[in-house]
Amino acid sequence: MVASQVLAAALFSEGREVQSFPAFGVERRGAPVTAFLRVDDAPIQLRCEITEPDDLIVLDPTLVDAIDVTSGLKPGGSILINSDRPAEHYAALAGRFRVATVDASAIATRNGLGSRTQPIVNTAILGAFAAVSGLVGLESVCSAIEQEVPGRAEANVRSARDAAAAVASAVAGAA
Repeated sequence: MVASQVLAAALFSEGREVQSFPAFGVERRGAPVTAFLRVDDAPIQLRCEITEPDDLIVLDPTLVDAIDVTSGLKPGGSILINSDRPAEHYAALAGRFRVATVDASAIATRNGLGSRTQPIVNTAILGAFAAVSGLVGLESVCSAIEQEVPGRAEANVRSARDAAAAVASAVAGAA
């Protein structure tokens, strides 16, 4: 949810129209949460879940094998996965989608965000997203982090910059 809010703030600062909202499944601590973000140059009138996204960000790589995270993803859409494995590891996805990976967990841990067992990866993954998507500028993401996540802002911005530099993208995949 935080990543979606920060990304929305970054896109808004670049003059885009945005809409960000979460969807909760079972109400229990630690359950997967889905957050949606719409972005457009024109005002957004639609008010429902996104069923055919252009891009996905997967914070927990175990979800890739547990559920169909690509359900509804448009052909040629992009998937950014927080993973210590290279994008080539997700070859089954690369034939249909553009796949990129970044070890946001290690970057967050290295910057003191969360713990080794529960790193806080939101800001790192946004830096990587800025680098691979071209949808938003890294500087806008860093400014939004400073505004939206004022606690530990320096470490969070450093995580975003580190992830942007480290992101690894598969050459294979839809264009």
